[in-house]
Amino acid sequence: MLWLFLNLLVSANFGIPTSTPPPTSGILLDGERQTLTWNHLDIGHSFACHDSAWLDIGYLKPPVVEWLTERDHDFQHLRQEHPKTFVFRFKNIDTQPILLQTVRTSCGCTAATWTETSIAAGATGEIEVEYDAYKRGEFKKKIRVFFDRQRKPEILWIRGEVD
Repeated sequence: MLWLFLNLLVSANFGIPTSTPPPTSGILLDGERQTLTWNHLDIGHSFACHDSAWLDIGYLKPPVVEWLTERDHDFQHLRQEHPKTFVFRFKNIDTQPILLQTVRTSCGCTAATWTETSIAAGATGEIEVEYDAYKRGEFKKKIRVFFDRQRKPEILWIRGEVD
């Protein structure tokens, strides 16, 4: 919702001379280089533009995917040394093709494979995540998914308990 507000603010052409074309997204900041912080997160970076600075609000852009499966999967109880797999599925809701660049897991006990080809608008892709179930006890693992048309990674989770 905030990204929409900021984009509307910019499109209203506040403080922008008519000779300077408005950016596709951003906030005009006069004076020294500044960054915008929201909820304790730096949501962009600034760069020079005609004695002013534009704040790129790329982190506030809407997501490019819609998850067709849950984003937090609970394996519940697993037997030790019996790996389990779950497939996260998503749909490209952007108007252009996207590429799943990489998937990063939080430790070596979790492995991921994913759709490596370009995913057309409206098409689906998947990420297969396997947990090795080597160590006994409860676990909660974070999986970060990076798309080429989205700066902020999508976050997935797997959890459960190894008996």
